[in-house]
Amino acid sequence: MTAPHRLSPGDPAPDFTLPTDTGSTLSLTDLRGRKVILYAYPAAMTPGCTKQACDFRDSLASLQAAGYEVVGISPDKPEKLAKFRERDAVTFPLVSDTDKAVLTAYGAFGEKQMYGRTVTGVIRSTFVVDEDGKIERALYNVRATGHVAKLRRDLGLD
Repeated sequence: MTAPHRLSPGDPAPDFTLPTDTGSTLSLTDLRGRKVILYAYPAAMTPGCTKQACDFRDSLASLQAAGYEVVGISPDKPEKLAKFRERDAVTFPLVSDTDKAVLTAYGAFGEKQMYGRTVTGVIRSTFVVDEDGKIERALYNVRATGHVAKLRRDLGLD
């Protein structure tokens, strides 16, 4: 497997319709007209992913006040995402991409370095999609800890 294709500012955000943690579906087109922060994470209920989700949860009110919606995406099944939401009081949608097609389209699934080895998996990434469905920012290989604070600074919210 080669390195995934990466998105750049100005690219159209790949559309999707995926099942959520609540049993419904969510489409990116449903959020058109609003700014969306879509963040890709490897696995619900792991330490790093929990830290990142809780950071987004704790910043959600101010992100929404600035016009942003937050959506988390992982290859976890909706049932696991529901447990994650309940356990950690996640207050934004979590979508399930079990076949990794959407993660791949965003360049957030592929080869990555982990503990000095090349492995295939979810590349922790964050995408800011503008009101017209275009990529405003594409951030790859982000850190779980401190990422939301850095994103807030980059977006001029802090």
